[in-house]
Amino acid sequence: QVQLVESGGGLVQAGGSLRLSCAASGRAFSTHAIGWFRQAPGKEREFVGAISWSLDATIYADSVKGRFTISRDNAKNTVYLQMNSLKPEDTAVYYCAARSNVIPRVSHMDYDSWGQGTQVTVSS
Repeated sequence: QVQLVESGGGLVQAGGSLRLSCAASGRAFSTHAIGWFRQAPGKEREFVGAISWSLDATIYADSVKGRFTISRDNAKNTVYLQMNSLKPEDTAVYYCAARSNVIPRVSHMDYDSWGQGTQVTVSS
């Protein structure tokens, strides 16, 4: 079982930046992929992006492409979500999730371990 802990959320003005971290522990991660999802009040959980732990493979939702960047630090077992040019519609609870497969996927159903989430609020 993988344990995930997100951090870095907060309040930021539109146009600003935040960097979220997802610290992973519990087992070796070379065969995993890590995804970022978000959920706003009253809305369904939405895919943001995902990265393979061992392959050069990263995917993004169209809504964040060009603004958000996912990276990983294998030595620290940590995945980052750098969010730039933030918009009020980016306001949500952000979750990281792990799947026991090296290929990153879009569907939340493909992920089996989840963090507790971190709130991101973008003011206009």
